[in-house]
Amino acid sequence: MKLRAVILENFRSYKDRVKVEIDDLTTFIGKNDVGKSTILEALEIFFNNEAVKIEPKDACVYNTHKNVRIGCVFSDLPDKIVLDTSAETTLAQEFLLNNEGLLEIHKVFNCDLKTIKPEVFAIARHPIGEMVGDLLGLNNTNLKKRLKDLNIDDPNIDTRSNVSIRQAIWKNVELDFEEREIPLKNGDSKSIWEKLEKKLPVFALFQSDRPSLDNDSEVQDPMKIAIKEALNLVEEQLIEVKETVRQKALSIAQHTLEKLREMDPNLANKLTPTFRDDPKWENLFKLSIEGDNGIPINKRGSGVRRLILLNFFRAEAERKKQENNATNVIYAIEEPETSQHPNNQRLLASALKGLVENGDSQVLLTTHVPGFAELLPIESIRYIKDNNGVKEIKSKDETTLDEVAHALGVLPTKDNDSGVKVLVCVEGPNDVIAMKNLNRIINEKNHQLINLTDDDRVVIMPLGGSTLKEWVENQYLKKLGLPEVHIYDRDDPDAPKYEKVCEDVNSRGDGSRGFLTNKREIENYIHPDAIKNVLGIEIQFEDFDDVPLLVAKKIYEKNSSKPWEEVDEGSKRKKENRAKKRLNLEVIPTLTYEQICEMDPENEIEGWFKTITNIINGVTVSL
Repeated sequence: MKLRAVILENFRSYKDRVKVEIDDLTTFIGKNDVGKSTILEALEIFFNNEAVKIEPKDACVYNTHKNVRIGCVFSDLPDKIVLDTSAETTLAQEFLLNNEGLLEIHKVFNCDLKTIKPEVFAIARHPIGEMVGDLLGLNNTNLKKRLKDLNIDDPNIDTRSNVSIRQAIWKNVELDFEEREIPLKNGDSKSIWEKLEKKLPVFALFQSDRPSLDNDSEVQDPMKIAIKEALNLVEEQLIEVKETVRQKALSIAQHTLEKLREMDPNLANKLTPTFRDDPKWENLFKLSIEGDNGIPINKRGSGVRRLILLNFFRAEAERKKQENNATNVIYAIEEPETSQHPNNQRLLASALKGLVENGDSQVLLTTHVPGFAELLPIESIRYIKDNNGVKEIKSKDETTLDEVAHALGVLPTKDNDSGVKVLVCVEGPNDVIAMKNLNRIINEKNHQLINLTDDDRVVIMPLGGSTLKEWVENQYLKKLGLPEVHIYDRDDPDAPKYEKVCEDVNSRGDGSRGFLTNKREIENYIHPDAIKNVLGIEIQFEDFDDVPLLVAKKIYEKNSSKPWEEVDEGSKRKKENRAKKRLNLEVIPTLTYEQICEMDPENEIEGWFKTITNIINGVTVSL
């Protein structure tokens, strides 16, 4: 299950109900005390109520009522829910999905009570009416009575199954629907929630205001787990040690009693040697972290401590995921850039973006540091504003991004005298890498072509998945009126996604050019021999085969006996993304000019670089 939205109402500074859209990577930006961390802490209360617990003072002081509402909307839902051995159902069958077909769960906390426990509701497009709107809360006896009251007599109904009775009633009655609250506290509604709760993502909150010492729970817990697992590996030897010590100790004790019996037989006969408890092996070992020079973590710099602790936090979250058989982990990290050198900030941003590419993780961040924010994808940004007590969560439209860039001070690094002559637009970061590597190889044979690596007159911009900094640069360069060269994957031979975009670029009349690849995508131009040499797999493919997927499958089958068809779709996407990266980062740089020509006999790729070169040299390019 994946988190797609958060709903807050009457929680701290969120007086009125606010819905916050969540992506796989979501970055909350705004002024101090505007409510960035509040969203993460609300989620901690919803999922765990441990690191942050609901308290009476969490109710907004500007409201008279004390009911705090924290809701979550989920996608990627389980295909079925097994209530018991004879009852299998789905959320759709039970009318427990909202108007968008998603699972929306709200927890309502009455902060006026001494002991605050949540009431749980599903917000669902559910049947309404006295005889059909309450079926999920009825037990089997009352459901059978409802069948009788409605005069439904169907021999196919399994009256032992609540699911069967509900479906029969809903099928035989004309229904009206309304999106409303469905209490999940009685009958099968409670059972369904108990099953769903076990399938929720693992949520892990890493807060910014912490000492980052090696006795923090996130450090000690994984270390305790490490010790426990190590002890499990030597369990047989430990049993032998325990028994040897037991026998030796008992022998010494018996010998002592024999000597005592010589002096006081009555006293000796009343004593019996015995062991009270088995040894607690895990309490004998204390594990900490030290560097090669013996300096412990809590004596290192704050940036090092925080970086180590952050990765302990990641490891612990992954461990919980495995233990709970969860399908997804949500990492919520407050100000990950805190105490980090800019180089580490770049590494952190790259690592966090890499987490979500695997398909089984989501990352929620807060920041107000320009140097870190500009490294993050523009799709992830949520700008939080407080307009006289009314919260506004603004997403990724151009107006919002411009406002974010202005508020943070993210400015273009280029100026009018930079000498930039052309802007090359590609789909994503992988295409930037591929373009530069292919250009280097071809440039070595044809020195008259532009060298994209060393020539500052060309800026390559990924339009899909670009960062805030790249967006700022792109917007700035566009204002300079530069000619553009757009190069996009054809993807579909019959209905190319970017065909209309290329037509619009070619019709500008300012020297800009738009290209669609003749093949499916850039990976289809990679020679199979290069893939074999680098990745150790043999593969053949046609112009419109999905090469990253084929490579992922080949690598998997080389290393696993489990059939590819049995791998879940999320894992397949993860493996395909990894294969795509390796093809661009590792394989393309090894291509020879001859291999490129063999895969591209029409010199299509070389033609792109000739076009860029001609534009820079002021040569008119005919369409």
